[in-house]
Amino acid sequence: MAGNEAAILEASEKAPRLNAALAGLETAEFLRVVIKDLFPDRIALVSSFGADSAVLLHMVAQIDKATPVLFIDTRVLFEETLAYRDELVAHLGLEKVISIGPKPALLAAEDPENFLWASNPDRCCEIRKVLPLAEALEGYDAWITGRKRFQAQSRGELALLESEGGRIKVNPLAHWPAVKILDYLDAFDLPHHPLVDKGFLSIGCMPCTSPVKPGEDPRAGRWRGKAKVECGLHTLPLFAGADI
Repeated sequence: MAGNEAAILEASEKAPRLNAALAGLETAEFLRVVIKDLFPDRIALVSSFGADSAVLLHMVAQIDKATPVLFIDTRVLFEETLAYRDELVAHLGLEKVISIGPKPALLAAEDPENFLWASNPDRCCEIRKVLPLAEALEGYDAWITGRKRFQAQSRGELALLESEGGRIKVNPLAHWPAVKILDYLDAFDLPHHPLVDKGFLSIGCMPCTSPVKPGEDPRAGRWRGKAKVECGLHTLPLFAGADI
């Protein structure tokens, strides 16, 4: 535990320094520094292959197509998302996309009928997303997310870099407005997720994702009607615990 506590302290001290030092860089250069200089071979991009994912995946592919990309296959994703993943991987030439997912024994014990999302969505997310990612991130010093401030009020103060459980979490697009995302997709003629045109602006698991109404936050369609706004990947430090 002493070693883990030291790593947490080091990351908590490093994140503010890095934010100050890298704040003025353009996003592509910021990512290059993070991937190649700060955390060479010790960083992964975690991607949902969702509505905005092509932007960050394209940027990373320009830097190093062999950068590890972790994709959480919860086993209840839209078929459109799985097809979009395959399309983007081929289009961008990504060389190291690693699919991770829930342990079959844990699903059999706690969610044999794939209906836990209705009775206990927090535990469902924990089994299908949080625990698999916590295990997959073992051995990495940092990970990259696609979170943005405009997506929801809960993300309004998102920093470019954060400390999390001894790792650095990198949010390269934190400050990007929605229009910049769309402009980038168009500028590089990147494929769009097929569900976006149907009103799905934030795309997660099929049972807990619905179209967004005009004027709503992009993430308003996630867990609609429930007192839940995050899956848990970004609310607590990720540790590989007893459930894994």
